Amino acid sequence: MADAEQIVIVGASLAGATAAEALRKDGWSGGIVLIGSEQSLPYERPPLSKGVLLGKEQTESAQLHDQQWYDDNNIDLRLGATVTAIDPAAHTVTLDDGSQVSYAKLLIATGSRVRKLDVPGADLQGVHYLRTAEEAQALTDAYAAKPRVVVVGAGWIGLEAASAARERGCEVTVVEPQSTALAGVLGEEVGELFAEFHRQHGVQFRFGTGVEGFEGTSQVTGVRVGGGEVIPADLVVVGVGVRPNTELAEAAGIEVATPENGSGIVAGADLQTSVADVYAAGDVVRWDHPLFGRFVRVEHWQNAKDTGAAVAKAMLGQDVAHDAIPFFFTDQFDLGMEYAGDIPRGTSYQVVLRGDPKSGAYVAFWLDDDHHVLAGMHVNTWGAIDAVQNLIRSGKQVDPARLADTSVDLAEV
Repeated sequence: MADAEQIVIVGASLAGATAAEALRKDGWSGGIVLIGSEQSLPYERPPLSKGVLLGKEQTESAQLHDQQWYDDNNIDLRLGATVTAIDPAAHTVTLDDGSQVSYAKLLIATGSRVRKLDVPGADLQGVHYLRTAEEAQALTDAYAAKPRVVVVGAGWIGLEAASAARERGCEVTVVEPQSTALAGVLGEEVGELFAEFHRQHGVQFRFGTGVEGFEGTSQVTGVRVGGGEVIPADLVVVGVGVRPNTELAEAAGIEVATPENGSGIVAGADLQTSVADVYAAGDVVRWDHPLFGRFVRVEHWQNAKDTGAAVAKAMLGQDVAHDAIPFFFTDQFDLGMEYAGDIPRGTSYQVVLRGDPKSGAYVAFWLDDDHHVLAGMHVNTWGAIDAVQNLIRSGKQVDPARLADTSVDLAEV
């Protein structure tokens, strides 16, 4: 088999491994080369911030398949290898050992990396980030000592890290420059519901202040926030977002969106980039969404699986118009939540609550000015997410009063 008959996947991520699996299921009998910088077998990230941090699961439980599966499916899995360059004209990629691999089709599934804090003391021991399996294991081991924990960032990762720490018996303070938890993604009203829920479980918050630095000589002992106050800390978890790994594509002349436009590798509805035979999937892709009529980029688990499966079909020449509705879930303490939809940056919206949040079970909807459902989520209201997605996909105008009325079936709103 000539190298040119191979499909090469850059990034042994969930999206990359899902694409490799889908290629085999969809009938591709040619070569598949799956290249990843980490030494770990491809894995899913949600268990890292959930079961692993709680000390209930090992990082190996997050693996998609064992090595034998890749061998049995004739997938050339190259771990601990980094692609340093893509040559679209020659249809080759160059690895960090200087070798080159040819491709017929190329998938970029390079994912994202955490945003690092550039403040004094950022390199002290005890300052943790949570993205990789190795980082998750280090953090769960540290939680076992029940340290005083300061979490920087009240986003999804920050809140999951905080809830796991509290459940492990740690004292937890969350520092967030915005006015409440999750304000950037859920808005202040719904974000405050999450903040209050965490307060009820013993989490302390410092909103409206940023981190100026970390105290300590070799080991972190505190977090210095605005005004010079130092919050004592034996361990710090930083969760301030991620950056898509687009540099490789950009250097190859593949179109990449600017941060102002949402970042990511620009692709069509079929997930093909601006360069022939080169596709993108997972966190790194910003694609033309057929349903929404605009470009979207999604940083969650379901998107990695969905785009990985869809891009396999596209690379095999099938007609693909990827219109999956973005989906996300989280587990915090005894709260289970599922969210579907996408709210464009800068969009004005109305929040409609269905059910009483004080009961611990409710549904929230975000409507645009014309009363179309942009997004919705349920908290401990299992079975509701399908109706939420149906409302989004229908594009119909809804009556906010009927939407809030629990006596009206969502299918009849």
